[in-house]
Amino acid sequence: MSAVPPSGLSRLSLNQETIRQWSLPELAEGCLKAGVTGVGLWRAPVQEYGVERAARLMRDAGLAVTSLCRGGFLTGAGAERAAALADNRRAVDEAATLGTGTLVLVSGGLPPGSRDLYAARERIADALAELAPYAAERGVRLAVEPLHPMFASDRCVVSTLGQALDIAERFPAERVGVVVDTYHLWWDDRVAAGIARAGNRIAAFQLADWITPLPAGVLLGRGQLGDGVVDFRRFRELVDATGYTGPIEVEIFNEGLWARDGAEVLAEVADRYVTHALPAPPIPST
Repeated sequence: MSAVPPSGLSRLSLNQETIRQWSLPELAEGCLKAGVTGVGLWRAPVQEYGVERAARLMRDAGLAVTSLCRGGFLTGAGAERAAALADNRRAVDEAATLGTGTLVLVSGGLPPGSRDLYAARERIADALAELAPYAAERGVRLAVEPLHPMFASDRCVVSTLGQALDIAERFPAERVGVVVDTYHLWWDDRVAAGIARAGNRIAAFQLADWITPLPAGVLLGRGQLGDGVVDFRRFRELVDATGYTGPIEVEIFNEGLWARDGAEVLAEVADRYVTHALPAPPIPST
């Protein structure tokens, strides 16, 4: 791997699931050593460590928490809906404590016995109408993340950026935004138009590659940058063209990466990020 200049990492954020073998203190120490100044956190390990304690750890390390995953699962009704709303309010509070303005939402799949995707998406919008004012009071923007259609039945009925925007645009942009995740959107021939439409609603920009064959269970099928078919530089150019200048978060769920030394994985992530996502170096003149 080539040496990565620190200036090249100014927007890079490491989602902690990319190196989930690290504890939160190891994450903070590893990022500082690598020159990475942003981290995306997940609720379960943060809760286990202690939310206020985690916030203090990141703050003392000088690390910006670029996002918190995840809220959502808002497609249920009755008692399930009430429980989801309560959990999402807790997630908002955790995001505010951590100092991040972005709570990523995985919206939820079809309720048991249902085949009505439209109704499920309407329940998401109804839930956001209750949650968005609560989040806004705490300085947190809700970020609707579309997931690849293979997850529509059990995890997320919002499958395209257009569908995410159809929901988000019912609310002020500063309250409800969207997530652009290359793993979930690379296949869609309408994604360029969707990114342009999203504009200032882009709340998070995440990178992971698509590799095949997918593993059993598919959830852990994200690849290291450059190992698959995604054109990261093109995505970054499209997102930048909207005026987005925020963090670029690498979020990879991959058992192979989790089995390796964390510092080695982070060095590789940084190298691949510079190689595949940032502008190509100029060709020397002859």
